[in-house]
Amino acid sequence: MSTASGDHDVLGILAGGGPLPGQVAAAAARAGREVFIVGFQDFAEPAVIGPWPHEMIRLAAAGRILSALRAHHCREIVLIGPVKRPSLRDIRPDAEGARILARIGRALFSGDDGLLAALVRVFGEEGFVVRGAHEFLRDATGRPGILGRHAPDEGALADIRLGVRVVRALGRLDVGQGCVVQDGLVLAVEALEGTDRMLERAGTLRQTGAGGVLVKLCKPAQERRADMPTIGPDTVTAASAAGLRGIAFEAGGTLFTDPVRVQATADAAGLFLFGLDPDATAD
Repeated sequence: MSTASGDHDVLGILAGGGPLPGQVAAAAARAGREVFIVGFQDFAEPAVIGPWPHEMIRLAAAGRILSALRAHHCREIVLIGPVKRPSLRDIRPDAEGARILARIGRALFSGDDGLLAALVRVFGEEGFVVRGAHEFLRDATGRPGILGRHAPDEGALADIRLGVRVVRALGRLDVGQGCVVQDGLVLAVEALEGTDRMLERAGTLRQTGAGGVLVKLCKPAQERRADMPTIGPDTVTAASAAGLRGIAFEAGGTLFTDPVRVQATADAAGLFLFGLDPDATAD
């Protein structure tokens, strides 16, 4: 745990798992910002947040989280990195956490969008400005069109168009951010299990012929300051293992955990990466 910073604005990062919390911290530092990270215990990776001033705190210990952010003069905060939603019996909130849970209310039992939007609202009421990770990782959100050496053919483009319609329907119900389509057949849709498990399931359902495509998009009402679709090298590897031939993603609305490695992995595996124009995929 670090000592409090001086009387000036420090970017607070609420860190779940994966490499993105460290990447946000590095990008903020390059922009001249000091950072302080609250790592969610059992989720944040010590090796990722270790180089930065930080404190590990239980997810439901809201009193400690707010106190740590204020002690380090954090006015702006970023929520980044996956966190598995705990069951109610495992939350064990402190006193402030219990009050915040009461303020969240019914959103605690709704889908991710409702819960994340409620968390953003509560942090705003507590005097914090919630920023999106994509505001700091502008080079990691993908661009429209073909990335890398491989391009989708007409069959893949038809599957992508169907996948867009499916994911938009899922998103309106706040179910998931992705699906797998092969030759006009929806093999799998993403729900609570996440992208990697969905890809495993899709691999067991693969049909003969050209491989399917993974389509990942933001939900129509997604709170992008707290959650965006994410693609990393492991996603590409899992897609390849499932027999897919490419990945379509929403350009500007998808975070790449390592853009260079994602593209290199796709090139080596023979998969295409195709950025979808968000205006063309919107409702």
